[in-house]
Amino acid sequence: MILGIDHVGLATADPRAAGAQLGALGLTRTDRGVADGYRVACEFWGLPGDPEGTEIELVSPTGPGSAVDGRLAEQGPGLYHLALTVDDLALETRALRERGLLALDAAPCRGARPGMTVAFMYLPEPAELLLELVHYARTPARRLSTRTRPERGIPPWTS
Repeated sequence: MILGIDHVGLATADPRAAGAQLGALGLTRTDRGVADGYRVACEFWGLPGDPEGTEIELVSPTGPGSAVDGRLAEQGPGLYHLALTVDDLALETRALRERGLLALDAAPCRGARPGMTVAFMYLPEPAELLLELVHYARTPARRLSTRTRPERGIPPWTS
């Protein structure tokens, strides 16, 4: 079952400049990590005082052959994907395939956060939307952020 919107992904080749723009909007960086299988670095940004709110994820290449290379080359930076939290990644992937969505990953991959597993799907025309299905190992937590899970022992990112 889809539980909610986890984050909105933005593709960028310049996460420092994009992060400065998000900071100007009053957002703060809450987490960051690398999704090695996709060759991308990810920074998560949210509103202070809103620990359960939808975040913005800045997605940038870590080197040649990253998952965002094509997007950046063809369309430049900007809106990249919508991420939905699910309670059962395999079941939801199968159900969405039966409804006509295209699975882009042969198997779920490790995400940019500890305990995060993801699978990308594509919603074809007329929507033409890249979806990321997100599952966290420690359910029912919607997201494992330093804002909501200080017991992880990782201090919040402040710069």
